[in-house]
Amino acid sequence: MSAKRTKKSKAPAILGMVLLLIATIAVYKTFGPNTGSLSRGEFLYIHTNARFDDVQKELEQGGYIGDMFSFNLLAKATKYPEHVHAGKYKISRGMSNFNIIRMLRSGHQTPVKLVINKLRTRHDFIHLVGTQLEADSNQLFSLMTDSTFLAGYGLDTNTAMCAIMPDTYEFFWNTNAEHAFEKIAKSYHAFWTDERRQQAQAKNLTVPQATTIASIVEEETNKNDEKPLIASVYLNRLHKGMLLQADPTVKFAVGDFTIKRITGAYLGINSPYNTYKFKGLPPGPICTPSKKSIEAVLQAPDNSYLYFCAKEDFSGYHNFATNLADHMKNARAYQQALDARGIH
Repeated sequence: MSAKRTKKSKAPAILGMVLLLIATIAVYKTFGPNTGSLSRGEFLYIHTNARFDDVQKELEQGGYIGDMFSFNLLAKATKYPEHVHAGKYKISRGMSNFNIIRMLRSGHQTPVKLVINKLRTRHDFIHLVGTQLEADSNQLFSLMTDSTFLAGYGLDTNTAMCAIMPDTYEFFWNTNAEHAFEKIAKSYHAFWTDERRQQAQAKNLTVPQATTIASIVEEETNKNDEKPLIASVYLNRLHKGMLLQADPTVKFAVGDFTIKRITGAYLGINSPYNTYKFKGLPPGPICTPSKKSIEAVLQAPDNSYLYFCAKEDFSGYHNFATNLADHMKNARAYQQALDARGIH
């Protein structure tokens, strides 16, 4: 009789141990590490309109989760399938199911820092955005070639790139094309304060025209201290009705930015960007100028310079001239230096 009582008294203890073990496993599966190989890196990308099964597939194929069974149990228990949010999420090695699901369910994604430096063409910009954000490249191209859309920003299809100012912009990865352009253009409008607009007007320039000249200055030199002088040359030529004869505009027209010398073959190209052939400014900017280059145009000094030529010492600086005779002398010195180095 005592043996039976002993067996009966042990049964609850064994059951308790089993339940404790189950609870321990459940806690571990919930709060213990559950990341896999992370074969696609630490960032999980969930596309707009993705469903839970799409997330499951990406988690499994990318090696983000070690034990999918426990992940799925907790995901369904917390109703994550009804709260899938698009975005870019950082899954660090050793994260638990609880931490991963809490992050995904709340939509707490990692921002993307879009760094824009000097870009030359609309396609360069579209490619950059398309590789960094979910924004659809075709939609972005459509917006940047839509006259009605651009008119809302005071731009047209030729001057659209004026809005793309070099800077670092923070986005959520799932930002669409329109919102991406809108945010960048907002920074452009913030830069063009009333004071800067008045400075441009004082030089008989619109904002897009000032940006276009700045883009030529940007391509001419990276010496910020010399930019105002170069800007003054183009402003002087423009106001005198002279051809700008800016080599960078010809490179843009040709589509080859590696050209060292602008020779006759290039000078004859029939493009509105060929400032050796057509008077006035090109239709739009030939790159995204830095703020320093724009300010160089707005603060260009009053002088009589009409010409400049790279110095023969290859320092990156230029010799300036007020007349053609002095300019030709400077040009010959530079051409001789190029010949001496075998640069064609």
